Amino acid sequence: MSGHIRLTMAQALSRWLAVQRVELDGVEMPYFAGIWAIFGHGNVAGMGEALAGLEDVLPTFRGHNEQGMAHAAIAFAKASRRQRAMACTTSIGPGATNMVTAAALAHVNRLPVLFLPGDVYASRRPDPVLQQIEDFADATVSANDCFRPVSRHFDRITRPGQILDALPRAMAVLTDPALCGPVTLALCQDVQAEACDYPESFFAPRVWRRRRPRPDRAELARLVEAVRAAKAPLIVAGGGLLYSEAEAVLAALAAQTGIPVAETQAGKGALAWDHPQALGSIGVTGTSAANAAAEAADLIIGVGTRLQDFTTGSRTLFAGKRLVQINVAAPDAIKQGAEAVVGDARETLEALAAALAGWHVDASWRDANRDAVAEWNSAWAAATAPGNALPSDAQVIGAVWRQADEDATVVCAAGGLPGELHKLWRCHRPGGYHVEYGFSCMGYEVAGGLGVKMADPARDVYVMVGDGSYLMLNSELATSVMLGRKITVILLDNRGYGCINRLQQGTGGRPFNNLLADTAHDILPAIDFAAHARSLGATAEKVNGIAELDAALVRAKQSAGTYVIVIETDPAITTAAGGHWWDVAVPEVSTRAEVRAARRDYETRIHGERK
Repeated sequence: MSGHIRLTMAQALSRWLAVQRVELDGVEMPYFAGIWAIFGHGNVAGMGEALAGLEDVLPTFRGHNEQGMAHAAIAFAKASRRQRAMACTTSIGPGATNMVTAAALAHVNRLPVLFLPGDVYASRRPDPVLQQIEDFADATVSANDCFRPVSRHFDRITRPGQILDALPRAMAVLTDPALCGPVTLALCQDVQAEACDYPESFFAPRVWRRRRPRPDRAELARLVEAVRAAKAPLIVAGGGLLYSEAEAVLAALAAQTGIPVAETQAGKGALAWDHPQALGSIGVTGTSAANAAAEAADLIIGVGTRLQDFTTGSRTLFAGKRLVQINVAAPDAIKQGAEAVVGDARETLEALAAALAGWHVDASWRDANRDAVAEWNSAWAAATAPGNALPSDAQVIGAVWRQADEDATVVCAAGGLPGELHKLWRCHRPGGYHVEYGFSCMGYEVAGGLGVKMADPARDVYVMVGDGSYLMLNSELATSVMLGRKITVILLDNRGYGCINRLQQGTGGRPFNNLLADTAHDILPAIDFAAHARSLGATAEKVNGIAELDAALVRAKQSAGTYVIVIETDPAITTAAGGHWWDVAVPEVSTRAEVRAARRDYETRIHGERK
């Protein structure tokens, strides 16, 4: 019978986190790469004291903003393909609620992160404690209840012994391929400091191994039959394929059968851009080649995709097609009338390849897609070619791609850049494309770039961010400097929210409250982004045009530390080639003729008469 050890709840929790292990390529390592912390009265005495004694086995990193540090933790998990994660601890009140946006981002993207916000006193002795929210109808409510709808698992620790069951439950969710997502354990601040006699066996190292469910034989057989009967099959690779590490199997299957492959935002990089069956991005921000294949296909096979509206063209791109969904999560596998194949992506694709031995698509389908890719490559070259005018986002992307090493990673999240990157960034291998477009959260970019660099220090990390998103959240730039994790930030300044300005006009509205010039103002701010970045410790410069950007990128590569390059861009230009309709509701009534015309076009489209 094992002995016991007397610890505070915070000490026991921290010690337990430090001994959770995973096995990667035959090597055991800690599951938690560290814990991000911003201390306040709700966690400094409990969690702060506990973590200070474990720095050698559970590193603690200090962020500058709770949302930012949580974004870094989430990006770390995404770059680690969900095999490792980080935790985040804050005080109660605004420290905790600042992480709610990040929790929603992790939830949408199915990414593991452990939130440990401080909470009110379980004993209620000093109620209302500083920063406590009082609900006169429900005394059990605290600010942390905001985490409930954006957590895969939520628990509030009101007694120190509860972590004996709560922590293994949390790990079960964090490491489950179907349930994976954010977990919140709200830690009552008095309970953090309370002691308990914990079994020594509770702190024995535990290895959590990846579960790979095999597909049901009947579901797999129906998929094989569907592929063999198809004249024009298409695979749509989603993020789940990358989390399953199924890219090599996909590449072999595509080469073996000739089935073309298109990629979602989360799935981009599943196939090298120059693979013979690679069509590039699909959907609203898709290449002309991929979208043409979707229009012509008679069988769509989604692999690890949740079929977001940007992938399906708001359910118009795959309309009338036979749809099969390979997914480890049954709720995703049955979406939009799909025939489900529930199972791990790699296991399923391996079984599918074996069952399709000797089968190949018709030469006409293969040739049509090859010709479409050639046409798209010409459009790509035209869009990304340098010019003498105020550069477009596409031209900046082309410059960064030409200068980046093949192992580099580009990071982005919101605005018009993700759409242009989805179309135009060419991935040489998985991990080269890290765009958060599930929640499309402005402010993710800089913190996300830091998380990516922490996950894989050997890769060069290029963060592409608009001025609007940079202004929302940039403080972890200072953290990257502080930690010595170099990122290169390309800040595209179009003087406002250019993407939404274009959408506003596309739905008939007048330019209003998006570009700075169209806002209520007395004086337009002359924001010196380079000076701001330098004030946070980065090396920074502003350039004019693509030629100067090319030279600056060379200097950035040679720099030892975080580097920021600011370039002004044209807010009106986007890549015309490719793309697909997106359902954005237009007002039924308006005094503007442009809105009324946009509404007529909208009604035509939603009634199935696509143009």
